[in-house]
Amino acid sequence: MGKASRRPRAERASRPARPKPASFEPRPFQGLPNETDWVAMREILPAATAVVTIAPEHVPDGAPSVATVATVLPMAWPALHRADGAVLVGTQSGGTSGDASRDLAAQLLAALAADQGVPITAIPPVTADSPRLQDVLAPDSTFELTLHEGFDFWVDDQELEGDAKESLERANASIVPTVALDALPSAYWVRIGERAHIRLVLPDDEDPATDALARLHAAGEDGLGDGTRLLGAFRTSGLLVPVWDLDPTLEAADHEDALGAWGTRYAAALASTEPLTADERRARAGLLSRQVTLR
Repeated sequence: MGKASRRPRAERASRPARPKPASFEPRPFQGLPNETDWVAMREILPAATAVVTIAPEHVPDGAPSVATVATVLPMAWPALHRADGAVLVGTQSGGTSGDASRDLAAQLLAALAADQGVPITAIPPVTADSPRLQDVLAPDSTFELTLHEGFDFWVDDQELEGDAKESLERANASIVPTVALDALPSAYWVRIGERAHIRLVLPDDEDPATDALARLHAAGEDGLGDGTRLLGAFRTSGLLVPVWDLDPTLEAADHEDALGAWGTRYAAALASTEPLTADERRARAGLLSRQVTLR
């Protein structure tokens, strides 16, 4: 039996090339307003929203020119074009590429193109040619974050039924108290069970931020006062998020002054150009050993 004939070379050459995958972006939200709050919404906040404005060229006919970016949506949907016309995008629904900005832009564009009342249940394919949030959002778009005590913003004045209603009830039952602090941007106090913490998203690249934390730790200046200690930090979206354990008998507002003073010490440590001392190098190694990378 003869060999099967091969496809002509011209036919093989005419096949479309595979889309190039999106490249990894270590700081996917860099260049957006309030980058640190984009990171906070994606990683550490339970229930929060912010309204963004979409560039006119990306708004289909009949679609709204603004959208609500949220932490989580019902059933962990990536996005939703609600029956009242509002468009919502969930930042914590996961991603398909190495660039969270492209993933969220794809979710937003899919919701804008969907009919009203239709959820986006799967993230559309993302490639190197897919636009990023930096391309899709209007240059004058803001990102003013609002914390919520529950997830009722999912429905506004509308009613959920079935699985979506149960998802809302479960989500509201599991939420933890969270308070935004005023002393520093993107600083959040949270009470988990009988413990209380502050999580702060630093705006600086991971390496210099780690050096600054190491300088403070070696000098014994990394805490927020009596009854507090720096537990460590985790890395996410190219930024560092230190976490403090607090006196659980105190409330969020009780830490404002101490956090502001810490911010002054951190800025000085960050500005230092001196090589790390032996103690500071040991402190840095300890911080790195306790770091966890999210996503």
